Amino acid sequence: MRTRAVRLYGVDDLRLEAFDLPEIRDDEILVRVISDSICMSTYKLLRQGKAHKRCPPNVDTNPIIIGHEFAGDIVKVGEKWRHAFRPGEKFAQQPALNYQGKLDSPGYSYEYCGGTATYCIMPSEVMELGCLLHYDGDAYYDASLGEPMSCIIGGYRMMYHTNKQNYDHAMGVKPGGHVLVLGGCGPMGLGALEYPLCLTQKPARVVVADADEGRIERAKRLVSPQTAREHGVELIYVNALRPEGSVESLRALTGGRGYDDVFVYAPVRALAETGDALLAFDGCMNFFAGPSDPDFKALINLYNCHYTSTHILGSTGGNTDDMKEALALSAAKRLRPSVMVSHICGIDAVAGVTARLPEIRAGKILSYTHIDLPLTAIDDFEKLGGDNPLFAKLHESCAAHSGLWNSEAEQILLAHFHVEPV
Repeated sequence: MRTRAVRLYGVDDLRLEAFDLPEIRDDEILVRVISDSICMSTYKLLRQGKAHKRCPPNVDTNPIIIGHEFAGDIVKVGEKWRHAFRPGEKFAQQPALNYQGKLDSPGYSYEYCGGTATYCIMPSEVMELGCLLHYDGDAYYDASLGEPMSCIIGGYRMMYHTNKQNYDHAMGVKPGGHVLVLGGCGPMGLGALEYPLCLTQKPARVVVADADEGRIERAKRLVSPQTAREHGVELIYVNALRPEGSVESLRALTGGRGYDDVFVYAPVRALAETGDALLAFDGCMNFFAGPSDPDFKALINLYNCHYTSTHILGSTGGNTDDMKEALALSAAKRLRPSVMVSHICGIDAVAGVTARLPEIRAGKILSYTHIDLPLTAIDDFEKLGGDNPLFAKLHESCAAHSGLWNSEAEQILLAHFHVEPV
C-alpha cells in the first residue's frame, strides 16, 4: 500500500514523503487516516528529536510518522483480529499504550504508525491493549479530538482529596468546590472548561485566568458564563495581567479560603507558583502543561504542604477509559470538542505548521490527510468565501453552528476533495 506521510528524521527535520508500506502481518491492521489534530507534544518531539523519551535512537535512519490524535477507517485486518474488527468501520485510537513498561506510542515511535499519513499500520500492541476503538460517530474530527479530551478527563480524574480521618483518597475535583484554571483560554483549556459542566458532582465555581485578551474574549463566546450557569457552575474569566488577576484578587473570589483544585495549562514558572500560592486546605494542583525543558523548576511552599496538606501532581495523556468517556460524551452532544478547533489544513501544511506551532498561537489545528490545503482559520472562511465557493459553504456551515467546526463542514470539505468512504 502506497502512503503519503510526514516523517521525523531528527531535530527540526520533518519531511512529507510518499513510500510503500509493507504487507501487514497476521497480528496487524491497516487503516486509512482521515483526520489528525496537531498537538504541542509533537512540536516538543520535533525540538528534541532523539532526546525525547518516546523517540527511537535510530530515527535518523528509520524515521517515524508523526501525529497521535487521529481517526479514520479500517482497511485490512490481520487474521488474529478478524473476530474483533472488520474492514470499512471507523476507528478512534488511544496512543498512550504503556506497553510492557515502554513509552512507545503511535505518532512518536513507529515507522509505520502515525496520524499524519494517508495510510498506516496499527501494531499488535495497540489492539492487545484495547487501544484501537470502534467508533460510530458521524464525524472523524470528533474521534481525533477524543484523544486530547481524554487527557483533560484524565487530569480531572487524577485530582484527589483526603478526609484526614482515615486517609482515604476521594478522587476527582471536589464537589461544590472552587476550581482555578491558569493559562486556561488555549485549546486544551477550553476543553477543561467544557468538561466540568458534564460532571455529576460539579464544582460550584470555575475561575479561568489567561494573559491574552483576545483568547479570553473568544473563550467567553465559546464557553459562556451563561451556559455554565445553566449547568449549575459559576464561570468567571480573569485577565491575569490586570489587577483582577493578582493572587490577592483571585483568592478573594473564594472568600479568602483558596482553591480546592488548580490546573496549570501553560508551562510557565510564575503560573505554577501562583497556583501553589492559591491552594486551599487539602488543595490539589495539577501541573498539566508539559515543559520542553527537562530542568524546568518552580518554587513550592513546603510549609503549606506540611501544615495545610496541599499537594501537587502532574498528568500527561489519558487512558482508554478516559478516551471512551470522551467519545461517549461527544456522541451524546454533552461535550463539544470543537470548541478547541480554530484552524484546518491539509497534509502538505503539517510540517511547517508543527514547526511554527508556538508562534501561531492557534487553537487546535485539524489536518485532513488526504487533501492539500494551506493553514486556514475558521474565522477567515467568510472573507475567503468571496472568491472561493468551498470556503463560502464552510462559512455558512460554521456560522450555523455558533462559529464552530462541525460534522457538516467536515463532509463538505471531504466531498470537495473527493475523499470517499472506504
